[in-house]
Amino acid sequence: MNPANIAVFAVVIGSIVLFGTATIMALGWAFRDGQFDNFEQGAASIFGPDEPIGEPTDAFPR
Repeated sequence: MNPANIAVFAVVIGSIVLFGTATIMALGWAFRDGQFDNFEQGAASIFGPDEPIGEPTDAFPR
C-alpha cells in the first residue's frame, strides 16, 4: 500500500468512527430526553384546529 491509500483508509475509518459516535450520542440524548415516549403526540403535533387529523384540506391539482 502506498501513502495515498493509507491516507484514504485513515480518513474513511476516522469518518466512520466520528459519525458513528455522533449517531450513538444523538440516540442517547433522544432516549434520555423522552423523544421516543409518545409517538402519537409527535405525529399529531403538525395538525392544528384549521386542519383536523384525517381530513385533507388541500388537493393537487385544484
